[in-house]
Amino acid sequence: MAYTLITTLLLLISAITSSTATGTIGVNYGRIANNLPDPTKVVQLLKQNSINHIKIFDTDSTVLKALSGSKITVTVCLPNEQLKSAAADQTFTDSWVISNILPYHPSTIIEAIAVGNEVFVAPNNITNFLVPAMKNVYASLTKNNITTINVSSPIALSALATSYPSSAGTFKPDLIEPVMKPMLSFLQKTGSYLMVNVYPFFAYAANTDTISLDYALLRENNGVKDTKSGITYKSLFEAQLDAVYAAMNALQFNDVKVVVSETGWPSKGDSNEIGAAEDNAEQYNGNLVRRVLTGSGTPLRPNEPLAVYLFALFNENQKTGPTSERNYGLFYPNEQKVYNVPFSMKDLANVNGSQTEVAVAPTPSPSSDGDVTVSKVGETWCVANGNVGEKKLQDALDYACGEGGADCRPIQSGDTCYNPNTLEAHASYAFNSYYQKQARASGSCDFGGAAYVVSQPPRYGSCKFPTGY
Repeated sequence: MAYTLITTLLLLISAITSSTATGTIGVNYGRIANNLPDPTKVVQLLKQNSINHIKIFDTDSTVLKALSGSKITVTVCLPNEQLKSAAADQTFTDSWVISNILPYHPSTIIEAIAVGNEVFVAPNNITNFLVPAMKNVYASLTKNNITTINVSSPIALSALATSYPSSAGTFKPDLIEPVMKPMLSFLQKTGSYLMVNVYPFFAYAANTDTISLDYALLRENNGVKDTKSGITYKSLFEAQLDAVYAAMNALQFNDVKVVVSETGWPSKGDSNEIGAAEDNAEQYNGNLVRRVLTGSGTPLRPNEPLAVYLFALFNENQKTGPTSERNYGLFYPNEQKVYNVPFSMKDLANVNGSQTEVAVAPTPSPSSDGDVTVSKVGETWCVANGNVGEKKLQDALDYACGEGGADCRPIQSGDTCYNPNTLEAHASYAFNSYYQKQARASGSCDFGGAAYVVSQPPRYGSCKFPTGY
């Protein structure tokens, strides 16, 4: 292992960056159901679960009033059926802003207005109305001296003509001149961002013969190499998002940011909906939250923290279509969790010593003598975040075993923790050694986003991780 001053400095710079910039997790609050709790109760549920960002699909007054003073930011929506009117005349958007924004903002923190939703795939051909409607909404906000609300529009991944390999990502030719260039130019000039709905579930369910479930769920896997760029992707989510970035780069809009306005995984589905299951939903969302909160970006934009809105807050019993459509919820209508997913760094880091149930954390497994190690309340360990990429993980490992002073003898060839001989297993042991030597001090399990805290004892083969020195 090489320990260089440059490596150490790069790692420290990365650690400083990650400490000041973390990703953002939000949740879509859909309401196509007849059994949901009152919005005032929903706001309490959001607060109890550290959910500070939500997105709704309208400008419902009961929801916006309930959010008043809550410090929870909300993205609202001007629905598709109003696009034609919004595009035709600014007096319409003037009235819309006066009726739907001014009565609530700023006591209710409206962060953005989504003008339409997946307009390109809407049943009626309303694509040509999109950018004029966005411009009129923005002009109406400016007319009322509102400069803090972004104006954007969520697009489906189907707006891409090519998404594989990621570096070849391009928008559909018939969308480029009429709408994508004008929209990206508008977003660039107004300092807003592109909203994209990204669902690895759909790609996996349609291509189970070529896409592994581990790759789709952000679990440990060998990755998929982009032969054009040389990048090896460890998750389908990142590969899909980078395809969008590549498409934007091809149009010379590489400075426009992206917000993932929807992503999720159904906990139940029909027999032909392969992969729709509670355990998979828990792992996808749990892994994704951890991935987002590390603060690191995708391979194409590594320094741009992710902003992701999970879909959805509740199971919605009146949605049409396959069974999966009614089972994307993180919560049942009775406010009980469908499964356990952390929503904040506090939950992930387990700072209060309580056991955090994160589906993707390494779980106890029998040691070579058949015993199972059981953690005590308050015990925590530090493990590697395999999603940050091999270079960042190797740099962090070099630092931990070098300047950091971790005890890395057990991961040397022939020693007790050499097997499994993988970068993630070795890095996990080294990070945990450093973390325990630092008395599990706050911030000592970070390594620039390359590590995270778990409350269950990690096990790689027969290797036992220490809890103190």
